[in-house]
Amino acid sequence: MAKLPKKFVERIASTLKKYQRIALAQQKADVAEADTVTLIKDILADVFGYDKYEELTAEHQIKATFCDLAIKIGGQLRLLVEVKSAGNSLSDNHLRQVIDYGAHQGIHWVILTNAVEWRLVRIYVANQISHEEVCRIILADISPKNEDHLQTLFLFAKEGLTTDAMQAFHQQAQLLNKFTVSAIMRTEPIVSAVRREIRKLFPDVKVGNDNLVELIENEVIKRDTIEGDKAKEAHARMRKAASRLEKARSKASKINVSEAAL
Repeated sequence: MAKLPKKFVERIASTLKKYQRIALAQQKADVAEADTVTLIKDILADVFGYDKYEELTAEHQIKATFCDLAIKIGGQLRLLVEVKSAGNSLSDNHLRQVIDYGAHQGIHWVILTNAVEWRLVRIYVANQISHEEVCRIILADISPKNEDHLQTLFLFAKEGLTTDAMQAFHQQAQLLNKFTVSAIMRTEPIVSAVRREIRKLFPDVKVGNDNLVELIENEVIKRDTIEGDKAKEAHARMRKAASRLEKARSKASKINVSEAAL
């Protein structure tokens, strides 16, 4: 968990409630998108700490179209923000729109918001464009006294952007997720531990590791954690981590042997 700057925490405490009320009022009044854009600029400045005049650019041009807002730090484009009217629910079409903007601009991070709901999305551009929603918040549900809520808000703030908090949070989420746990549950040490526990509790039951792996994969774990690109990535990360651990152990062992020989 990142240590939050005192200035950030104090700013959230003093400004958040005001904009929670305004966002809900705009949603109820079903205001025009232009009015929501104005509100978003105020939230980005007053709540999230961006300089409204130096770091927020409206109607950022991307080819023949425009993204509602762009965030620039030190003149460098860092984040695109697509805004929909507060009365509209965010949809998959809206998400595809902002992902397309980010991909064509070479930006990895984008925000989709209607002032009430905020989505932070990571974009990947390889053989094809893909994305991953890193976090989503409902502004009215956020409490400035809740540490977890503050940690999430920090991802959207200038302090978080300039310290790469988004990337750190995303890496943590990649490591601690259902795909990683699924991959670990199917490793030999875990399967063997389950087998030993079964034999201890039920001595008459004869079961082998292969039987348990098949049972875990087909009956215990959901298929979506075993198949697909994310499952493969989790398995690859786990293999690399295991390899690093084995190399570290081997190196430590060699050092111990050398010291013992002296």
